[in-house]
Amino acid sequence: MKKQIKRLMAASLVIAGMTSCEAPRQEVGLQVATLSGTIEGYSDSASIVKKYLGVPFAAAPVGDLRWKSPQPAETWDGVRECKTFGDDPMQKNVFGDMNFRGAKRSEDCLYLNIWTPAKYANEGLPVLIYFNGGGLVAGSGSEPRYDGEALANKGVIGVTANYREGIFGFIAHPDLAAETDNKACGNYGFLDQVAAIQWVKDNIANFGGDPNKINIVGESAGSFSVSALMCSPLSKSNIAGAMLSSGSYVLPGHATPQGEAEAAGKALLESKGLMSIAEARALSADSLQELVPSIGMTGLVIDNYFITEDLNDTYAKGEQSQVPMLAGWNSMEASPLQIFMGTAPTLENFKKAMSARFGDATDEILSAYDITKDEDVLEQRATDLCSDLFTGFPTWYNCVLQAKSQPVYRYKYNHPRPAVTAKMEGFSAALAGGVKKQSAEEKKAEEARPKIKMGAVHSADIEYAMGNLDSNEFYQWNEDDYAISELFLSYYANFCKNGNPNGDGLPQWDPINGTEVAPVMQIDVKSEQVADADIEKGYNALLNFYSAK
Repeated sequence: MKKQIKRLMAASLVIAGMTSCEAPRQEVGLQVATLSGTIEGYSDSASIVKKYLGVPFAAAPVGDLRWKSPQPAETWDGVRECKTFGDDPMQKNVFGDMNFRGAKRSEDCLYLNIWTPAKYANEGLPVLIYFNGGGLVAGSGSEPRYDGEALANKGVIGVTANYREGIFGFIAHPDLAAETDNKACGNYGFLDQVAAIQWVKDNIANFGGDPNKINIVGESAGSFSVSALMCSPLSKSNIAGAMLSSGSYVLPGHATPQGEAEAAGKALLESKGLMSIAEARALSADSLQELVPSIGMTGLVIDNYFITEDLNDTYAKGEQSQVPMLAGWNSMEASPLQIFMGTAPTLENFKKAMSARFGDATDEILSAYDITKDEDVLEQRATDLCSDLFTGFPTWYNCVLQAKSQPVYRYKYNHPRPAVTAKMEGFSAALAGGVKKQSAEEKKAEEARPKIKMGAVHSADIEYAMGNLDSNEFYQWNEDDYAISELFLSYYANFCKNGNPNGDGLPQWDPINGTEVAPVMQIDVKSEQVADADIEKGYNALLNFYSAK
């Protein structure tokens, strides 16, 4: 009898388990509830990806909220349509070839965009938030090159988020410090990024995401931002993985003490006749932007709120996000032709230019890069040095610091963009992935310049890594380009899923940790992992130089 009772109990447990498993799961529909209210996105008939565009993650930073920490988004009743991109951040045409999809540029710009392949809520998919580049003065999450649909097709929820830029996002002032309880000011654009990460943390489960699997990535200014977000007490615990593309704030002195930033901001406004923050707030956004230059903002400020010290110190103590990292830069981030400023491309002139930075250590640095004769100044070795001084070395150093405690996967992106399409005849490649019209004089000057081998220029990796070549109609993409993009995107997706870029059919990619010579994934037509001590000589020479300062 006892055995029969036990069998009946076991059967009832199985039936209960089946009933529980068969209970309907909440689907991710076009309408999704967020903490602020219900939004409605859309999906193309041929796609499994649902898109929610122009989702407010913070209140509009206008009026009295200009130059204040982002506040919670206002709530709404009913259903809010999120089928078009929100307004792009205020900015001038710093990079005339940037392509935006927002209706206009506005202070009311704190919106994010979501691409999800999830069928059910709480499906636990990893998330990747992309923060745009543009020198902290330009760019937007609406740019097609950051689009998250290709990533979503790989099983990762893609998110892009705007942040305040230029004078609206990065100015410190004594008046701003005085009006806040924490006395912090200057990092408003970075605080927007913090707010975007927190919004994703609080809401992404309803879109099928895992709030504990949020990866962040950025290129250029976005990459610098990622290095700072990893150190901020406001965001570092919300990050599961970090990817850097060309840039980091880890070098000593890269962050400005708030007192210095306040003085600089005060002097800047007073030079334009604005004697107080109240006067500056009284101006319209257009008037303020016209009056104050887009460049010259302080950037990262040690405000004892967003960050508490120089990032170099935080990384040295191991107090940054303890997460896996994937980081790299491009083979031609900068060109030696920029160094000569119209002078003859000789070793003597190269040394002259470099001595302004390196002083007595110039010969040692050039020797480490094997730049010893006139012909070398137009070779890849000179391009490497110029590229490293721009973004390569700080990114390399961030890898070294993170690898003390976490797996780090390092790459070098080498593939140059193809030629512009036939319909773009008379145009040349521009800085932000677009093209610019070439005058006869400019074409003649270009033809007269010394010839150097072209590589992957700054920002050339973005469309490849995010699988968005087709969003850029200016270039003649071919089979090699699409194959490289598929590889790069697969590495990105695998890293978001596993903290490791490796996967079936991909070239093996080992972390740099614990190796005598660090492996570097060379991404190109033939992508392969290379471990070569000569690759590290230049970086180590730069490290010795900066460590001795």
